[in-house]
Parts: sequence; C-alpha cells; structure tokens
Amino acid sequence: MDIDLVVVRNFALALAIGALVGIEREKHKTQTPGISFGGVRTFILLAQVGAVSAWLSLHIQSPWIFAVALLTVGAFVLTAYRLENQGELRSLGLTSEISALTVFLLGGAVMYGYAELAVPLAILTSAVLTFKQPLHGLVAKLASDDWVAGVKLLIATFIVLPLLPNHPIDPWQALNPYKLWLLVILISALSLVGYIAMRVLGAVKGTLVAGLTGGLVSSTAVSLSFARLSQAMTGQHATGISYALAAGILWAWLVMCVRVLLMAGLLYLPMLQALWPTVAVMALLTLGFALFYSKRGHSGVDTSTSEPLANPFSLWAAVQFGLVFAVVLLVVSLTEHYAPAQGLYLVSTLAGVADVDAITLSMTELAQQDKVPLAAQALMLALMSNTVVKTALVWSLASTELKQRMLPAATVIFLGSLSAWFLV
Repeated sequence: MDIDLVVVRNFALALAIGALVGIEREKHKTQTPGISFGGVRTFILLAQVGAVSAWLSLHIQSPWIFAVALLTVGAFVLTAYRLENQGELRSLGLTSEISALTVFLLGGAVMYGYAELAVPLAILTSAVLTFKQPLHGLVAKLASDDWVAGVKLLIATFIVLPLLPNHPIDPWQALNPYKLWLLVILISALSLVGYIAMRVLGAVKGTLVAGLTGGLVSSTAVSLSFARLSQAMTGQHATGISYALAAGILWAWLVMCVRVLLMAGLLYLPMLQALWPTVAVMALLTLGFALFYSKRGHSGVDTSTSEPLANPFSLWAAVQFGLVFAVVLLVVSLTEHYAPAQGLYLVSTLAGVADVDAITLSMTELAQQDKVPLAAQALMLALMSNTVVKTALVWSLASTELKQRMLPAATVIFLGSLSAWFLV
C-alpha cells in the first residue's frame, strides 16, 4: 500500500499543534498550584484524536465519527473541570479546558484540508496563553474612553465602510467614497494606536513603533495624528513627550523616503538613479533628527507616561481631513483633465499635498516613456510639497512644544533637500 505523504504531513502538523499548546499549558501547570488538567502529553493526544476522527470521517464519508469524538472529548473535559474545582471557593477558570477543545478542533481542521488556517490559529492560541500577564496589563491600562473609541472605530470600519460604494461618483473619476472613508479610518486608527502604544510601551518606544508602522501607509496621516495627540499632553513630562512625538513623526517621514526609493527602483531603475541623491539627503537629514529627538525623549520623559495623556481619538477631526483630501483629489483630477501637459508640475505639487504613493507610480510610468528628468522633477516637487503640507499640519494642530521640535527639523530637511535637488 502506497503511503499518502499529504496525510502523513497533516498528522505531523496536528501533533505539532498539540505539542505547541501543550508545552505552554505544561509550564503553566507547574507554576500554578492546584492545576492538574492538561499537560503536553494530554494536548498532543487531543490533537491526535481530532486528526484521527476527522481522517476516519473523510475515509468512510461519515461526519458522525468526528461529531461523536467532539462530544466525547467535551464530556471528558467538562468532567475534569468539575473534579478539579470540586469544593474550591477560588475563581474558576476555563482556559485549559477551552484550549483542549481548541486543539482537538484544530487537529481535525488540519485533516479536513485547512492546515494553512489551523497552524496560524494554533500559534495565535499559544501566544494568547503565553502572554497572559501583558494582555491583562494592557486591559488594566485602558480607560473606558479608550474602549469607547475602539468601538467607534470598529463601527466605522465594519459597519459604515462596507455600505459605501467602492467606485468614483463624480464625472472626473476622482471621488471614491469607500477609499475616502478608508482614509478617515486610517487617520483615526493611527491616532488611537499611537496613543495606546505610548500608554503601553512608553513615549519613545510607542511613538517609534507607531511612526514606523504608520509610515508604511501614510506619513501624512501619522503627522496629523501625532499633532493632535500632542494636544493631550499635560504635566511635567510634556516636553519629553513632545520630543518622542517629533521622533515618531520623523520616523514616518523616513519610511516615506525609503518607500519612494523602493517603488522607483522596483518599477524602473533609471528613475531611482535620477531620484536617489536628493531623496537620500532628505532621508539622512530626517534620520539624524529622528535619532536626536529619540535620545532627547529617552532622557526627558519617564517610561510610564500614561497619566499625562488623554485619548485624542476623534472621528470628526479625521472626517475634516478626509474632506480636504477629497477637494485636493478633485482639483488634481480637474487639472489632469483640462491641462494635462501644462499642468504636470501643478498636478505633482497638488498630489503631494495628500501623499506621494500615487504620484510616484504615475511619474515612474511617465519616466518609462523616455522622460526620466521630467518625471523625477515632478516627483521631487510632490515630495517637497508633501513636506511643506505635513509641517503646516503640525504647525496648525500641534502643541507649542511639538511645534518647537518640528519646525527646525522640517526647515533643515526642506532646505537641505532643496539644495541637493539643485546641486545634483
């Protein structure tokens, strides 16, 4: 009889899932007095039972085998829970028991052909069990306003967003309600994530994480969100937090520079060769200020900065920026429609008001038509425009302390990049 290697692999994956969760439960059992249910052997066997019952159900085409096995395992788990906690007055937990049923089901899912889903879920299950204390600490640090903000964001994302049309609704094909509302969600989410990161990780680490990850999507949105976040700063650490926020904004700007160079290099190498000297100067200046402000933030603020911060989440503020963004998109589309040749530099400048990804793609396509110098000049205009707009957002919305940090940095970055542009 030939051995089915796929079945062998699936059994091995199921056993690995049981071992992964079982090792964590074994450690928990040895560290917690009174806990006797569920070690590494138990969880490996549970995964094996799930895999075997699923395999038999498939082999003889009867789902009842897996269903009966699930009911049997559930009964054993429930009995173990009752026996373990009989006569105890302590708070009863179901973590190990739920984990046992989860491992059984994941073992079955592997055999039913869902290994690509079951393995990540097993890793996630192990992570949730392992990081018990950090998760509890995170929940303890969140105030009721934080939870309300999160619910609002979920409503905006999973209820409002799907109801919006995902196509342009104007004659110039510029305004897509779905994408505009997605921008509103992004700005609101970055504001909330930045705030939570600072509460949990501290000012410097929190803004570093939020700035780098947010910069992968939109450095403009990060600038707006952090500017508003700075208004929530109070207390003796306000100056130190302003350094951390400035560093976070600059990290996002640095990611934007790297993103532009990567996109240009991947799409059309001659475009990268025309861009990199100027963009490299912009990136190096940004990196220098980001490192300097991060260091000042470390020395100027305590690692625990949750008390001086208030939740800055505001959907309305994000909607206002979304409306401005829509006007910019409309003006850009009108310029492209009525003055496509004469308005290239104007279009690039206006496009940079919002962000640079779209104009980077457009100019790279133009460069491939033997117009590299023209495309590079237009893209640099967009980068300079974007820098000016982000600085203006910070200046108009940020606290006095953050303005004092960002204005010198933005001025040096802009003038340095401008000088490199003309000298190269």
